[in-house]
Amino acid sequence: MNLHINNNYNYKYSNRGMGLEADINASNEFYLNNNKAVIYKKPTPITINKVNYHSRDDAIITEAHFNTPSTTDYNGVYKGKYIDFEAKETKNKTSFPISNIHIHQIEHLKKITKLGGIGFIIVRFTSLDETYYLSSDALISFIENETRKSIPIEYFKENGYLIKHKLRPLVDYLEYVDKYVKE
Repeated sequence: MNLHINNNYNYKYSNRGMGLEADINASNEFYLNNNKAVIYKKPTPITINKVNYHSRDDAIITEAHFNTPSTTDYNGVYKGKYIDFEAKETKNKTSFPISNIHIHQIEHLKKITKLGGIGFIIVRFTSLDETYYLSSDALISFIENETRKSIPIEYFKENGYLIKHKLRPLVDYLEYVDKYVKE
């Protein structure tokens, strides 16, 4: 079976302000359509309790609850390696609050790395329009060795990578996965 995939996407700079998650989703679609990686956003595990059925095509969920805490936002395969990461945004200009990452997410990233996978976080400082890649090793090292409740932007600059804005893909984080893996 021979599939034809259209790689001609009309990405526009006007989409840059649509939020980190949307930018990553568009980047993942680009990676998939260009056979570079298979990475998906994980669904939030919920149980639906009540649904209001106006009609078959117009059902509205009126009550739901979270089953279990979700792990991280994204996972997939790149160059035969499992990758798993969390994406966060902050309006803060000088640091990223550690409280924005839940302990179960940090523990999950530790396990990924311990088992040979590639774990990391992507943090966008929205006020600065800067997005950083930080390996889970660097994240965990900071948390375990520092007493601060936030990670200074200088730590991202010294221990991570500034992800440059691009047209295709919008957030080319795989470029920084390659750089980190080579180190």
